[in-house]
Amino acid sequence: MSHEHPEQPQQQALPEQPEQPERGDRAGDERAREALGAVRTEVGKAVVGQEGVVTGLVVALLCGGHVLLEGVPGTAKTLLVRALSASLSMGSKRVQFTPDLMPGDVTGSLVYDSRAGEFAFRPGPVFTQLLLADEVNRTPPKTQASLLEAMEERQVTVDGTAHRLPEPFMVAATQNPVEQEGTYPLPEAQLDRFLLKLVVPLPPRDVEVEVLARHAAGFDPRDLDAAGVRAVAGPDDLAAARAAVARVHVAREVLEYVVDVARATRSAPSLRLGASPRGATALLAAARAWAWLAGRDYVVPDDVKAFSLPVLRHRVQLRPEAELDGASVDAVLESVLAGVPVPR
Repeated sequence: MSHEHPEQPQQQALPEQPEQPERGDRAGDERAREALGAVRTEVGKAVVGQEGVVTGLVVALLCGGHVLLEGVPGTAKTLLVRALSASLSMGSKRVQFTPDLMPGDVTGSLVYDSRAGEFAFRPGPVFTQLLLADEVNRTPPKTQASLLEAMEERQVTVDGTAHRLPEPFMVAATQNPVEQEGTYPLPEAQLDRFLLKLVVPLPPRDVEVEVLARHAAGFDPRDLDAAGVRAVAGPDDLAAARAAVARVHVAREVLEYVVDVARATRSAPSLRLGASPRGATALLAAARAWAWLAGRDYVVPDDVKAFSLPVLRHRVQLRPEAELDGASVDAVLESVLAGVPVPR
């Protein structure tokens, strides 16, 4: 993605292919890495040319985080998440967010049981392992907020009773650009719950030709089985992978670099809101996950750089005058990164 078009900061700045794993990894770690790598291959059977976005989805899985996918309609955002779900042996559900969707339609509600003579909780679609929240910014803020507790606490509270969500649990939400009609901007508190915001760009010409060639050959995006997408990883693989990521070493110099990047956003002249300490923590988690996928048991500064935009772009805000001057969040963040000394 960005390796092909480095001059376009609005495109997804993620590495497309990890380095080959180093020798010496334990057999269990290697099996988990192969399984997660196979997930990326399976998604590629259904979606062409979005390798960076697929990488981000896998990294979020490894971190136990949530992902916000933004792009204009028709860029395969929903198909990406459906293909990811099909490649995992995990439960998944989809909620189409609309202006009339109510919070209870997402989380569940109390329903009167005439046989028992009492109210019983009926779980909503959020009680799954992978939730596709489609066009999340087309529903009013009250319904958007119904996901907050689920995303942060992994539970839903109804009538004072907390109901735990399954593990693992991940929200993959899609949204249309906020300047489009019928959208409600997500509040800062909810944006901060997403580990990554991945921009799904319009494809270059050669990729778009390949998309049409697949359709001409009979590809049906509604039938992923026919496309050959199969489950290649499950909860056990993910648990092993997460345990391995937790063992990835981070040197003091790299920790300081992560903090320096976050602090630099707070003093950037074009930004009125910089990254919080939660943002720095998220950046560290993503860098460790990518380092493990790349076959290393330690983090290097390039891992931090690779995920700075996806982790921070939704956590910072431009000043009004910068917006009037045509500045973009990604361009400002790239400028900030360029000004932070990189440890040797």
